[in-house]
Amino acid sequence: MSKIISLTINNKKLKGKAGQTILEVSKENGIDMPSLCYHSDLEASSSCRICLVKIKGQSCPVTACSTGITEGMDITTDTPEIRALRKTNLELLFSQHKEECPDCVYQFNCELLRLAKEYGVEINRFKDRKTKFPAYQFGPALIFDSSKCIDCRACVQMCEAQGVGYLKVKEKGHLFQVVPSAHKECVYCGQCLVHCPTGAFEGVGEFEDAEAVFKKAPAGKGASLVVQFAPSIRTSIGEEFGMKPGEVVTDKLVGALKKLGADYVFDVSVGADFTTTEEAGELVDKLNSGRRFTMFSSCCPAWVRFVELYYPEFIPNLTTARPPHIILGGLIKTYFQRKENLNPNSIKVVSIMPCVAKKYEITRKELKINGLKPVDYVLTTRELAFLFKKHKIDLKKIKLKKADRPLGVPSGAGVIYGASGGVMESALRTAWDIVNSIPASPAEKEGIVKTGRPRLEFKQVRGQQGIKTFTLKFGKRKMRFAAVNGLGKAKNVLGELKKNPKAYDCVEVMACLGGCIGGGGQPMPTDRATRQERADGLYKIDKKKKNRIAHQNPIVEKVYGEFLTNKKIIKAICHTSYSPKKRVAPKIIKQKNV
Repeated sequence: MSKIISLTINNKKLKGKAGQTILEVSKENGIDMPSLCYHSDLEASSSCRICLVKIKGQSCPVTACSTGITEGMDITTDTPEIRALRKTNLELLFSQHKEECPDCVYQFNCELLRLAKEYGVEINRFKDRKTKFPAYQFGPALIFDSSKCIDCRACVQMCEAQGVGYLKVKEKGHLFQVVPSAHKECVYCGQCLVHCPTGAFEGVGEFEDAEAVFKKAPAGKGASLVVQFAPSIRTSIGEEFGMKPGEVVTDKLVGALKKLGADYVFDVSVGADFTTTEEAGELVDKLNSGRRFTMFSSCCPAWVRFVELYYPEFIPNLTTARPPHIILGGLIKTYFQRKENLNPNSIKVVSIMPCVAKKYEITRKELKINGLKPVDYVLTTRELAFLFKKHKIDLKKIKLKKADRPLGVPSGAGVIYGASGGVMESALRTAWDIVNSIPASPAEKEGIVKTGRPRLEFKQVRGQQGIKTFTLKFGKRKMRFAAVNGLGKAKNVLGELKKNPKAYDCVEVMACLGGCIGGGGQPMPTDRATRQERADGLYKIDKKKKNRIAHQNPIVEKVYGEFLTNKKIIKAICHTSYSPKKRVAPKIIKQKNV
Protein backbone atom coordinates (compact mmCIF):
# COMPACT_ATOMS: atom_id res chain seq x y z
CA MET A 1 0.00 0.00 0.00
CA SER A 2 1.33 3.44 -0.96
CA LYS A 3 2.28 5.83 1.82
CA ILE A 4 -0.22 8.66 2.33
CA ILE A 5 1.28 12.14 2.12
CA SER A 6 -0.26 15.34 3.46
CA LEU A 7 0.22 18.54 1.50
CA THR A 8 -1.40 21.89 0.81
CA ILE A 9 -2.43 23.26 -2.59
CA ASN A 10 -3.84 26.79 -2.75
CA ASN A 11 -4.41 26.79 1.04
CA LYS A 12 -6.41 23.57 0.78
CA LYS A 13 -5.17 20.61 2.84
CA LEU A 14 -5.08 17.46 0.72
CA LYS A 15 -3.87 13.87 0.78
CA GLY A 16 -1.83 12.17 -1.90
CA LYS A 17 0.06 8.93 -2.40
CA ALA A 18 3.82 8.50 -2.48
CA GLY A 19 4.99 8.55 -6.09
CA GLN A 20 2.30 10.95 -7.28
CA THR A 21 3.12 14.30 -8.85
CA ILE A 22 1.68 17.69 -8.01
CA LEU A 23 -0.26 17.62 -11.27
CA GLU A 24 -1.81 14.23 -10.54
CA VAL A 25 -2.96 15.27 -7.06
CA SER A 26 -4.33 18.54 -8.43
CA LYS A 27 -6.36 16.76 -11.11
CA GLU A 28 -7.70 14.23 -8.59
CA ASN A 29 -8.97 17.09 -6.44
CA GLY A 30 -10.52 19.20 -9.17
CA ILE A 31 -7.87 21.94 -9.08
CA ASP A 32 -7.51 23.63 -12.46
CA MET A 33 -3.99 23.00 -13.68
CA PRO A 34 -3.13 23.87 -17.30
CA SER A 35 -0.96 21.37 -19.15
CA LEU A 36 -0.27 20.43 -22.75
CA CYS A 37 2.58 17.95 -23.01
CA TYR A 38 1.37 15.79 -20.10
CA HIS A 39 -0.53 12.57 -20.78
CA SER A 40 -1.36 9.98 -18.15
CA ASP A 41 -0.16 7.16 -20.46
CA LEU A 42 3.34 8.63 -20.76
CA GLU A 43 6.27 9.72 -18.66
CA ALA A 44 6.28 13.45 -17.98
CA SER A 45 8.55 15.42 -20.29
CA SER A 46 7.86 18.88 -18.79
CA SER A 47 8.60 20.36 -22.22
CA CYS A 48 5.70 22.81 -22.55
CA ARG A 49 6.26 24.32 -19.07
CA ILE A 50 2.65 25.42 -18.79
CA CYS A 51 1.99 23.61 -15.50
CA LEU A 52 4.40 25.80 -13.51
CA VAL A 53 3.66 26.13 -9.77
CA LYS A 54 5.34 27.77 -6.80
CA ILE A 55 6.46 25.70 -3.79
CA LYS A 56 6.88 27.55 -0.49
CA GLY A 57 10.55 27.80 0.43
CA GLN A 58 11.80 27.43 -3.15
CA SER A 59 12.89 30.44 -5.20
CA CYS A 60 12.01 29.18 -8.70
CA PRO A 61 8.73 27.75 -10.00
CA VAL A 62 8.69 24.06 -10.93
CA THR A 63 6.68 21.97 -13.39
CA ALA A 64 3.84 20.18 -11.63
CA CYS A 65 3.86 17.26 -14.08
CA SER A 66 7.39 16.18 -13.13
CA THR A 67 7.61 17.17 -9.47
CA GLY A 68 6.72 14.52 -6.93
CA ILE A 69 4.83 15.39 -3.78
CA THR A 70 6.51 15.35 -0.37
CA GLU A 71 5.19 15.55 3.18
CA GLY A 72 4.13 19.06 4.19
CA MET A 73 4.61 20.56 0.74
CA ASP A 74 2.84 23.93 0.36
CA ILE A 75 1.98 24.74 -3.27
CA THR A 76 0.45 27.70 -5.05
CA THR A 77 -0.77 27.20 -8.59
CA ASP A 78 -1.78 30.73 -9.54
CA THR A 79 0.26 33.91 -8.87
CA PRO A 80 1.01 36.96 -11.06
CA GLU A 81 4.52 35.59 -11.62
CA ILE A 82 3.25 32.17 -12.69
CA ARG A 83 0.61 33.65 -14.98
CA ALA A 84 3.22 35.85 -16.66
CA LEU A 85 5.53 32.86 -17.18
CA ARG A 86 2.70 30.72 -18.56
CA LYS A 87 1.71 33.49 -20.96
CA THR A 88 5.26 33.83 -22.27
CA ASN A 89 5.64 30.05 -22.62
CA LEU A 90 2.36 29.86 -24.54
CA GLU A 91 3.48 32.63 -26.91
CA LEU A 92 6.73 30.74 -27.52
CA LEU A 93 4.76 27.55 -28.20
CA PHE A 94 2.60 29.37 -30.75
CA SER A 95 5.80 30.47 -32.50
CA GLN A 96 6.50 26.82 -33.32
CA HIS A 97 2.92 25.81 -34.04
CA LYS A 98 1.41 26.84 -37.34
CA GLU A 99 -2.29 27.49 -36.87
CA GLU A 100 -4.65 25.69 -39.24
CA CYS A 101 -7.65 25.51 -36.96
CA PRO A 102 -10.54 24.80 -39.41
CA ASP A 103 -9.29 21.30 -40.31
CA CYS A 104 -7.62 20.38 -37.03
CA VAL A 105 -8.60 17.29 -35.03
CA TYR A 106 -8.93 19.61 -32.01
CA GLN A 107 -11.05 22.20 -33.80
CA PHE A 108 -13.92 21.95 -31.30
CA ASN A 109 -11.96 21.45 -28.07
CA CYS A 110 -8.47 22.91 -28.49
CA GLU A 111 -6.70 23.29 -25.15
CA LEU A 112 -4.02 25.47 -26.73
CA LEU A 113 -6.59 28.02 -27.89
CA ARG A 114 -8.48 27.82 -24.60
CA LEU A 115 -5.31 28.65 -22.67
CA ALA A 116 -4.44 31.44 -25.11
CA LYS A 117 -7.78 33.08 -24.35
CA GLU A 118 -7.52 32.53 -20.60
CA TYR A 119 -4.03 34.05 -20.37
CA GLY A 120 -4.51 36.83 -22.92
CA VAL A 121 -1.87 35.41 -25.23
CA GLU A 122 -0.74 37.36 -28.27
CA ILE A 123 -0.65 34.39 -30.65
CA ASN A 124 1.48 36.13 -33.28
CA ARG A 125 3.86 37.88 -30.89
CA PHE A 126 6.74 35.74 -32.14
CA LYS A 127 7.22 34.82 -35.77
CA ASP A 128 6.37 31.22 -36.70
CA ARG A 129 9.65 29.30 -36.79
CA LYS A 130 8.40 26.14 -38.51
CA THR A 131 6.45 27.37 -41.52
CA LYS A 132 8.95 25.68 -43.84
CA PHE A 133 8.80 22.34 -42.04
CA PRO A 134 7.28 19.57 -44.18
CA ALA A 135 4.19 17.43 -43.73
CA TYR A 136 4.49 13.69 -44.23
CA GLN A 137 1.87 11.19 -45.31
CA PHE A 138 2.21 7.70 -43.89
CA GLY A 139 0.42 5.49 -46.39
CA PRO A 140 -3.36 5.90 -46.73
CA ALA A 141 -3.80 6.33 -42.96
CA LEU A 142 -1.90 9.20 -41.31
CA ILE A 143 -0.57 12.70 -41.96
CA PHE A 144 2.05 14.35 -39.76
CA ASP A 145 2.47 18.10 -40.19
CA SER A 146 5.74 18.94 -38.47
CA SER A 147 5.01 22.69 -38.71
CA LYS A 148 2.39 22.17 -35.97
CA CYS A 149 4.69 20.20 -33.66
CA ILE A 150 5.63 21.85 -30.32
CA ASP A 151 8.42 19.34 -29.56
CA CYS A 152 6.68 17.71 -26.61
CA ARG A 153 7.78 14.35 -28.04
CA ALA A 154 4.68 12.56 -26.82
CA CYS A 155 4.39 10.93 -30.25
CA VAL A 156 8.00 9.73 -30.14
CA GLN A 157 7.54 8.32 -26.66
CA MET A 158 4.28 6.62 -27.64
CA CYS A 159 5.77 5.14 -30.81
CA GLU A 160 8.63 3.69 -28.75
CA ALA A 161 6.16 2.34 -26.20
CA GLN A 162 4.33 0.62 -29.07
CA GLY A 163 7.53 -1.23 -29.93
CA VAL A 164 7.77 0.43 -33.35
CA GLY A 165 10.10 3.40 -32.97
CA TYR A 166 9.16 4.90 -36.33
CA LEU A 167 9.23 8.51 -35.11
CA LYS A 168 12.59 10.03 -34.20
CA VAL A 169 13.99 13.39 -33.06
CA LYS A 170 16.42 15.11 -35.40
CA GLU A 171 18.36 18.30 -34.67
CA LYS A 172 17.68 21.01 -37.24
CA GLY A 173 19.78 24.11 -36.63
CA HIS A 174 18.77 25.50 -33.24
CA LEU A 175 15.53 23.53 -33.33
CA PHE A 176 14.63 19.89 -32.96
CA GLN A 177 12.40 18.18 -35.48
CA VAL A 178 10.34 14.99 -35.22
CA VAL A 179 10.87 12.94 -38.38
CA PRO A 180 10.00 9.44 -39.63
CA SER A 181 12.76 6.87 -39.41
CA ALA A 182 14.66 6.01 -42.56
CA HIS A 183 14.88 2.37 -41.51
CA LYS A 184 11.50 1.52 -39.97
CA GLU A 185 7.88 1.64 -41.09
CA CYS A 186 4.65 3.01 -39.62
CA VAL A 187 2.00 0.44 -38.66
CA TYR A 188 -0.80 3.08 -38.69
CA CYS A 189 -2.00 2.44 -35.12
CA GLY A 190 -2.66 6.17 -34.70
CA GLN A 191 -1.54 6.33 -31.09
CA CYS A 192 0.74 9.23 -32.03
CA LEU A 193 -2.41 11.09 -33.06
CA VAL A 194 -4.41 10.57 -29.86
CA HIS A 195 -1.40 11.47 -27.70
CA CYS A 196 -0.45 14.64 -29.62
CA PRO A 197 -1.75 17.76 -27.81
CA THR A 198 -1.66 20.12 -30.80
CA GLY A 199 -3.17 18.30 -33.79
CA ALA A 200 0.11 17.77 -35.63
CA PHE A 201 -1.25 14.34 -36.62
CA GLU A 202 -4.51 13.60 -38.39
CA GLY A 203 -6.10 10.89 -40.47
CA VAL A 204 -5.70 11.04 -44.25
CA GLY A 205 -8.50 13.16 -45.69
CA GLU A 206 -9.73 14.03 -42.23
CA PHE A 207 -12.64 16.48 -42.51
CA GLU A 208 -11.74 17.58 -46.06
CA ASP A 209 -12.92 14.31 -47.63
CA ALA A 210 -15.66 13.47 -45.14
CA GLU A 211 -18.30 15.52 -46.94
CA ALA A 212 -17.31 14.06 -50.31
CA VAL A 213 -18.02 10.54 -49.11
CA PHE A 214 -21.71 11.34 -48.73
CA LYS A 215 -21.88 13.51 -51.84
CA LYS A 216 -20.52 10.74 -54.06
CA ALA A 217 -23.52 8.48 -53.56
CA PRO A 218 -24.11 6.37 -56.68
CA ALA A 219 -27.06 7.23 -58.86
CA GLY A 220 -29.47 5.01 -60.75
CA LYS A 221 -31.68 1.99 -60.17
CA GLY A 222 -30.64 -0.07 -57.17
CA ALA A 223 -28.20 2.57 -55.96
CA SER A 224 -27.75 2.64 -52.20
CA LEU A 225 -25.61 4.33 -49.60
CA VAL A 226 -25.02 1.86 -46.78
CA VAL A 227 -23.34 3.00 -43.56
CA GLN A 228 -22.13 0.59 -40.90
CA PHE A 229 -20.74 1.63 -37.52
CA ALA A 230 -18.20 -0.16 -35.34
CA PRO A 231 -19.00 -1.54 -31.87
CA SER A 232 -17.05 1.11 -29.95
CA ILE A 233 -18.60 4.14 -31.71
CA ARG A 234 -21.83 3.85 -29.72
CA THR A 235 -20.08 4.68 -26.43
CA SER A 236 -17.66 7.34 -27.67
CA ILE A 237 -19.20 9.66 -30.27
CA GLY A 238 -21.53 11.21 -27.69
CA GLU A 239 -18.50 12.94 -26.15
CA GLU A 240 -18.37 15.21 -29.21
CA PHE A 241 -21.83 16.48 -28.21
CA GLY A 242 -21.24 17.05 -24.51
CA MET A 243 -22.28 13.59 -23.31
CA LYS A 244 -20.28 11.52 -20.87
CA PRO A 245 -17.80 8.87 -22.06
CA GLY A 246 -19.53 5.50 -22.09
CA GLU A 247 -23.02 6.89 -22.69
CA VAL A 248 -24.77 4.55 -25.13
CA VAL A 249 -26.11 6.37 -28.21
CA THR A 250 -26.81 3.48 -30.61
CA ASP A 251 -30.31 4.53 -31.67
CA LYS A 252 -29.33 8.20 -31.73
CA LEU A 253 -26.44 7.31 -34.02
CA VAL A 254 -28.72 5.43 -36.42
CA GLY A 255 -31.21 8.31 -36.48
CA ALA A 256 -28.44 10.82 -37.20
CA LEU A 257 -26.96 8.69 -40.01
CA LYS A 258 -30.38 8.38 -41.61
CA LYS A 259 -30.81 12.15 -41.46
CA LEU A 260 -27.36 12.58 -43.00
CA GLY A 261 -28.50 10.59 -46.02
CA ALA A 262 -27.81 6.89 -45.42
CA ASP A 263 -30.29 4.57 -47.16
CA TYR A 264 -29.42 1.70 -44.82
CA VAL A 265 -27.61 1.65 -41.49
CA PHE A 266 -26.12 -1.61 -40.25
CA ASP A 267 -24.19 -2.57 -37.12
CA VAL A 268 -20.63 -3.86 -37.50
CA SER A 269 -21.21 -5.80 -34.28
CA VAL A 270 -23.21 -8.20 -36.46
CA GLY A 271 -20.08 -8.57 -38.59
CA ALA A 272 -18.23 -9.29 -35.35
CA ASP A 273 -20.63 -12.17 -34.74
CA PHE A 274 -19.56 -13.69 -38.07
CA THR A 275 -15.86 -13.08 -37.35
CA THR A 276 -16.34 -14.71 -33.96
CA THR A 277 -18.08 -17.73 -35.45
CA GLU A 278 -15.24 -18.29 -37.91
CA GLU A 279 -12.46 -17.64 -35.36
CA ALA A 280 -14.09 -19.93 -32.82
CA GLY A 281 -14.37 -22.58 -35.53
CA GLU A 282 -10.61 -22.32 -36.10
CA LEU A 283 -10.05 -22.60 -32.35
CA VAL A 284 -12.23 -25.70 -32.05
CA ASP A 285 -10.50 -27.28 -35.09
CA LYS A 286 -7.16 -26.60 -33.41
CA LEU A 287 -8.45 -28.19 -30.21
CA ASN A 288 -9.74 -31.27 -32.00
CA SER A 289 -6.55 -31.71 -34.01
CA GLY A 290 -4.40 -31.79 -30.89
CA ARG A 291 -1.83 -29.47 -32.53
CA ARG A 292 0.27 -27.19 -30.35
CA PHE A 293 -0.02 -24.05 -32.40
CA THR A 294 -0.58 -20.46 -31.25
CA MET A 295 -3.49 -18.73 -32.95
CA PHE A 296 -3.44 -14.91 -33.19
CA SER A 297 -6.44 -12.63 -33.64
CA SER A 298 -6.39 -10.60 -36.85
CA CYS A 299 -9.22 -8.07 -36.68
CA CYS A 300 -6.84 -5.22 -35.75
CA PRO A 301 -5.15 -3.94 -38.96
CA ALA A 302 -2.28 -2.22 -37.15
CA TRP A 303 -1.44 -5.46 -35.33
CA VAL A 304 -1.58 -7.44 -38.59
CA ARG A 305 0.68 -4.87 -40.26
CA PHE A 306 3.06 -5.03 -37.29
CA VAL A 307 3.38 -8.80 -37.80
CA GLU A 308 3.72 -8.51 -41.58
CA LEU A 309 6.46 -5.88 -41.27
CA TYR A 310 8.46 -6.91 -38.22
CA TYR A 311 7.58 -10.54 -37.41
CA PRO A 312 6.73 -12.23 -40.75
CA GLU A 313 7.63 -15.62 -39.28
CA PHE A 314 4.39 -15.36 -37.26
CA ILE A 315 2.12 -14.65 -40.26
CA PRO A 316 0.89 -18.30 -40.34
CA ASN A 317 -0.34 -17.82 -36.76
CA LEU A 318 -2.83 -15.11 -37.74
CA THR A 319 -6.39 -16.34 -37.98
CA THR A 320 -7.67 -15.98 -41.53
CA ALA A 321 -11.09 -14.72 -40.42
CA ARG A 322 -11.73 -11.29 -41.92
CA PRO A 323 -12.33 -8.24 -39.70
CA PRO A 324 -16.00 -7.58 -38.82
CA HIS A 325 -16.63 -4.56 -41.08
CA ILE A 326 -15.02 -6.35 -44.02
CA ILE A 327 -17.21 -9.45 -43.57
CA LEU A 328 -20.31 -7.30 -43.18
CA GLY A 329 -19.36 -5.20 -46.22
CA GLY A 330 -18.97 -8.41 -48.21
CA LEU A 331 -22.38 -9.63 -47.08
CA ILE A 332 -23.93 -6.27 -47.97
CA LYS A 333 -22.63 -6.53 -51.54
CA THR A 334 -23.63 -10.18 -51.95
CA TYR A 335 -26.28 -11.59 -49.60
CA PHE A 336 -28.12 -8.34 -48.87
CA GLN A 337 -27.77 -7.12 -52.46
CA ARG A 338 -29.50 -10.26 -53.75
CA LYS A 339 -32.21 -10.07 -51.10
CA GLU A 340 -33.06 -6.50 -52.06
CA ASN A 341 -32.37 -6.92 -55.79
CA LEU A 342 -29.79 -4.13 -55.77
CA ASN A 343 -26.97 -3.52 -58.23
CA PRO A 344 -23.74 -4.48 -56.43
CA ASN A 345 -21.80 -1.92 -58.49
CA SER A 346 -24.12 0.84 -57.27
CA ILE A 347 -23.82 0.08 -53.57
CA LYS A 348 -21.46 2.28 -51.64
CA VAL A 349 -20.46 0.99 -48.20
CA VAL A 350 -19.10 3.45 -45.64
CA SER A 351 -17.61 2.16 -42.39
CA ILE A 352 -17.55 4.43 -39.33
CA MET A 353 -14.47 3.30 -37.47
CA PRO A 354 -12.55 4.22 -34.30
CA CYS A 355 -9.34 3.52 -36.18
CA VAL A 356 -7.20 5.31 -38.81
CA ALA A 357 -5.58 1.97 -39.76
CA LYS A 358 -8.93 0.91 -41.20
CA LYS A 359 -8.35 3.53 -43.93
CA TYR A 360 -5.37 1.42 -44.91
CA GLU A 361 -7.11 -1.91 -44.41
CA ILE A 362 -9.77 -1.32 -47.08
CA THR A 363 -7.01 -0.86 -49.69
CA ARG A 364 -5.81 -4.47 -49.29
CA LYS A 365 -6.35 -6.27 -52.61
CA GLU A 366 -6.76 -9.65 -50.87
CA LEU A 367 -10.12 -8.49 -49.51
CA LYS A 368 -11.90 -7.95 -52.85
CA ILE A 369 -14.95 -10.06 -53.69
CA ASN A 370 -15.83 -10.49 -57.37
CA GLY A 371 -13.54 -7.55 -58.11
CA LEU A 372 -15.34 -5.25 -55.64
CA LYS A 373 -14.04 -3.77 -52.41
CA PRO A 374 -16.28 -4.87 -49.51
CA VAL A 375 -15.93 -1.38 -48.02
CA ASP A 376 -15.55 1.74 -50.15
CA TYR A 377 -14.79 4.40 -47.53
CA VAL A 378 -13.77 4.65 -43.89
CA LEU A 379 -14.63 7.66 -41.74
CA THR A 380 -13.39 8.00 -38.18
CA THR A 381 -15.59 8.82 -35.20
CA ARG A 382 -14.25 12.37 -35.30
CA GLU A 383 -15.03 12.78 -39.00
CA LEU A 384 -18.61 11.63 -38.52
CA ALA A 385 -19.04 14.02 -35.58
CA PHE A 386 -17.73 16.81 -37.83
CA LEU A 387 -20.34 15.98 -40.47
CA PHE A 388 -23.14 15.90 -37.90
CA LYS A 389 -22.14 19.32 -36.60
CA LYS A 390 -21.74 20.78 -40.08
CA HIS A 391 -25.27 19.64 -40.94
CA LYS A 392 -26.60 20.83 -37.57
CA ILE A 393 -27.46 17.31 -36.44
CA ASP A 394 -27.39 17.18 -32.65
CA LEU A 395 -27.14 13.65 -31.23
CA LYS A 396 -28.80 14.81 -28.04
CA LYS A 397 -31.97 15.83 -29.86
CA ILE A 398 -32.12 13.45 -32.82
CA LYS A 399 -35.08 11.13 -33.27
CA LEU A 400 -34.19 7.58 -32.25
CA LYS A 401 -34.14 4.86 -34.88
CA LYS A 402 -33.22 1.19 -34.93
CA ALA A 403 -30.54 -0.21 -37.24
CA ASP A 404 -31.92 -1.82 -40.37
CA ARG A 405 -32.55 -5.53 -40.63
CA PRO A 406 -31.32 -8.10 -41.29
CA LEU A 407 -27.77 -6.91 -40.47
CA GLY A 408 -28.53 -4.57 -37.60
CA VAL A 409 -29.15 -6.72 -34.52
CA PRO A 410 -25.98 -8.12 -32.91
CA SER A 411 -25.35 -10.41 -29.98
CA GLY A 412 -23.73 -9.06 -26.84
CA ALA A 413 -20.55 -10.84 -27.90
CA GLY A 414 -20.38 -8.71 -31.04
CA VAL A 415 -20.70 -5.46 -29.11
CA ILE A 416 -17.80 -6.10 -26.72
CA TYR A 417 -15.37 -6.33 -29.65
CA GLY A 418 -14.67 -2.64 -29.01
CA ALA A 419 -12.80 -3.27 -25.75
CA SER A 420 -9.48 -4.98 -25.14
CA GLY A 421 -10.19 -8.66 -24.49
CA GLY A 422 -13.57 -8.49 -26.21
CA VAL A 423 -12.51 -10.40 -29.32
CA MET A 424 -11.14 -13.26 -27.23
CA GLU A 425 -14.10 -13.36 -24.86
CA SER A 426 -16.48 -13.47 -27.83
CA ALA A 427 -14.59 -16.36 -29.44
CA LEU A 428 -14.35 -18.24 -26.15
CA ARG A 429 -18.11 -17.97 -25.55
CA THR A 430 -18.79 -19.60 -28.91
CA ALA A 431 -16.00 -22.18 -28.69
CA TRP A 432 -17.00 -23.15 -25.15
CA ASP A 433 -20.66 -23.45 -26.15
CA ILE A 434 -19.79 -25.62 -29.17
CA VAL A 435 -17.57 -27.94 -27.14
CA ASN A 436 -19.58 -28.14 -23.93
CA SER A 437 -23.21 -27.13 -24.45
CA ILE A 438 -26.44 -28.51 -25.84
CA PRO A 439 -27.81 -26.26 -28.62
CA ALA A 440 -30.24 -23.64 -27.34
CA SER A 441 -33.89 -24.11 -28.15
CA PRO A 442 -35.82 -21.47 -30.15
CA ALA A 443 -37.66 -20.46 -26.99
CA GLU A 444 -34.36 -19.89 -25.17
CA LYS A 445 -33.00 -17.78 -28.01
CA GLU A 446 -36.05 -15.54 -28.02
CA GLY A 447 -35.91 -15.17 -24.24
CA ILE A 448 -39.31 -16.82 -23.85
CA VAL A 449 -37.91 -19.27 -21.35
CA LYS A 450 -34.89 -18.87 -19.12
CA THR A 451 -32.01 -21.08 -20.07
CA GLY A 452 -30.88 -22.10 -16.60
CA ARG A 453 -27.35 -22.33 -17.99
CA PRO A 454 -24.50 -20.27 -16.55
CA ARG A 455 -23.93 -16.97 -18.35
CA LEU A 456 -20.81 -17.41 -20.42
CA GLU A 457 -18.41 -14.68 -19.36
CA PHE A 458 -14.63 -14.64 -19.33
CA LYS A 459 -13.81 -11.59 -17.24
CA GLN A 460 -10.18 -12.65 -16.95
CA VAL A 461 -9.48 -10.95 -20.29
CA ARG A 462 -11.22 -7.67 -19.47
CA GLY A 463 -9.49 -4.48 -18.38
CA GLN A 464 -6.59 -2.29 -19.42
CA GLN A 465 -3.68 -4.30 -18.09
CA GLY A 466 -0.92 -4.83 -20.63
CA ILE A 467 -1.09 -8.63 -20.78
CA LYS A 468 -4.00 -10.62 -19.34
CA THR A 469 -3.42 -14.36 -19.21
CA PHE A 470 -5.40 -17.34 -17.94
CA THR A 471 -5.77 -21.07 -18.41
CA LEU A 472 -9.02 -22.76 -19.38
CA LYS A 473 -9.81 -26.44 -19.63
CA PHE A 474 -11.54 -27.52 -22.84
CA GLY A 475 -12.56 -31.13 -22.36
CA LYS A 476 -9.41 -32.92 -21.27
CA ARG A 477 -7.03 -30.28 -22.57
CA LYS A 478 -5.81 -27.19 -20.77
CA MET A 479 -5.33 -24.19 -23.02
CA ARG A 480 -3.51 -20.96 -22.18
CA PHE A 481 -4.85 -17.64 -23.44
CA ALA A 482 -3.53 -14.06 -23.52
CA ALA A 483 -5.23 -10.76 -24.33
CA VAL A 484 -2.68 -8.09 -25.12
CA ASN A 485 -3.33 -4.37 -24.76
CA GLY A 486 -0.96 -2.36 -27.00
CA LEU A 487 1.74 -3.32 -29.48
CA GLY A 488 4.56 -2.79 -26.99
CA LYS A 489 3.22 -5.63 -24.88
CA ALA A 490 2.64 -7.73 -28.00
CA LYS A 491 6.36 -7.48 -28.66
CA ASN A 492 6.94 -9.05 -25.25
CA VAL A 493 4.55 -11.93 -26.02
CA LEU A 494 6.17 -12.55 -29.41
CA GLY A 495 9.57 -12.67 -27.72
CA GLU A 496 8.21 -15.21 -25.24
CA LEU A 497 6.79 -17.34 -28.06
CA LYS A 498 10.13 -17.32 -29.87
CA LYS A 499 11.69 -18.90 -26.80
CA ASN A 500 8.74 -21.19 -26.06
CA PRO A 501 6.35 -21.80 -29.01
CA LYS A 502 3.97 -23.60 -26.65
CA ALA A 503 3.62 -20.67 -24.23
CA TYR A 504 0.10 -19.80 -25.45
CA ASP A 505 -2.64 -21.47 -27.46
CA CYS A 506 -4.50 -18.32 -28.43
CA VAL A 507 -3.54 -14.63 -28.29
CA GLU A 508 -5.64 -11.52 -28.91
CA VAL A 509 -3.75 -8.33 -29.69
CA MET A 510 -5.29 -4.87 -30.01
CA ALA A 511 -2.76 -2.24 -31.09
CA CYS A 512 -4.50 0.70 -29.42
CA LEU A 513 -4.53 1.15 -25.67
CA GLY A 514 -7.81 -0.17 -24.32
CA GLY A 515 -8.68 -1.66 -27.70
CA CYS A 516 -10.88 0.11 -30.26
CA ILE A 517 -12.33 2.36 -27.56
CA GLY A 518 -8.90 4.04 -27.51
CA GLY A 519 -8.39 4.06 -31.28
CA GLY A 520 -6.68 6.72 -33.35
CA GLY A 521 -10.00 7.92 -34.78
CA GLN A 522 -11.79 8.43 -31.48
CA PRO A 523 -12.82 11.72 -29.79
CA MET A 524 -10.02 13.54 -28.03
CA PRO A 525 -8.59 13.85 -25.51
CA THR A 526 -8.51 10.18 -24.55
CA ASP A 527 -6.95 8.84 -21.37
CA ARG A 528 -7.18 5.71 -19.24
CA ALA A 529 -10.28 6.84 -17.35
CA THR A 530 -12.10 7.76 -20.57
CA ARG A 531 -11.23 4.42 -22.15
CA GLN A 532 -12.55 2.56 -19.13
CA GLU A 533 -15.86 4.41 -19.20
CA ARG A 534 -16.28 3.65 -22.90
CA ALA A 535 -15.53 -0.03 -22.29
CA ASP A 536 -17.93 -0.16 -19.34
CA GLY A 537 -20.67 1.14 -21.61
CA LEU A 538 -20.11 -1.76 -24.03
CA TYR A 539 -20.21 -4.36 -21.27
CA LYS A 540 -23.46 -2.87 -19.97
CA ILE A 541 -25.02 -3.38 -23.41
CA ASP A 542 -23.77 -6.96 -23.46
CA LYS A 543 -25.15 -7.66 -20.00
CA LYS A 544 -28.65 -6.58 -21.05
CA LYS A 545 -28.70 -8.60 -24.28
CA LYS A 546 -30.91 -11.68 -24.47
CA ASN A 547 -28.44 -13.25 -26.87
CA ARG A 548 -24.83 -12.98 -25.78
CA ILE A 549 -23.23 -15.71 -27.92
CA ALA A 550 -22.27 -14.86 -31.50
CA HIS A 551 -23.15 -18.06 -33.35
CA GLN A 552 -26.58 -18.18 -31.67
CA ASN A 553 -27.55 -14.82 -33.17
CA PRO A 554 -30.62 -15.66 -35.32
CA ILE A 555 -29.27 -13.41 -38.09
CA VAL A 556 -26.01 -15.36 -38.18
CA GLU A 557 -27.86 -18.67 -38.29
CA LYS A 558 -30.13 -17.38 -41.07
CA VAL A 559 -27.25 -16.15 -43.27
CA TYR A 560 -25.32 -19.40 -42.86
CA GLY A 561 -28.48 -21.35 -43.67
CA GLU A 562 -29.38 -19.30 -46.75
CA PHE A 563 -26.08 -18.09 -48.17
CA LEU A 564 -22.88 -19.23 -46.46
CA THR A 565 -23.75 -22.82 -47.32
CA ASN A 566 -20.41 -24.22 -48.43
CA LYS A 567 -16.68 -23.80 -47.81
CA LYS A 568 -16.06 -21.96 -51.07
CA ILE A 569 -18.56 -19.18 -50.31
CA ILE A 570 -17.47 -18.97 -46.67
CA LYS A 571 -13.83 -18.62 -47.71
CA ALA A 572 -14.63 -15.87 -50.24
CA ILE A 573 -16.71 -13.79 -47.81
CA CYS A 574 -15.21 -14.56 -44.41
CA HIS A 575 -11.51 -15.36 -44.89
CA THR A 576 -8.36 -13.75 -46.28
CA SER A 577 -4.58 -14.15 -46.35
CA TYR A 578 -1.54 -12.18 -45.20
CA SER A 579 2.00 -11.73 -46.52
CA PRO A 580 5.28 -10.03 -45.58
CA LYS A 581 5.41 -6.28 -46.21
CA LYS A 582 8.33 -4.00 -47.07
CA ARG A 583 9.09 -0.47 -45.97
CA VAL A 584 7.67 2.32 -48.13
CA ALA A 585 9.16 5.79 -47.71
CA PRO A 586 6.69 8.39 -46.43
CA LYS A 587 5.39 10.89 -48.94
CA ILE A 588 6.26 14.54 -48.36
CA ILE A 589 3.06 16.39 -49.15
CA LYS A 590 4.13 19.88 -48.16
CA GLN A 591 7.62 21.30 -48.52
CA LYS A 592 8.08 25.06 -48.70
CA ASN A 593 11.64 25.91 -49.67
CA VAL A 594 13.22 24.13 -46.74
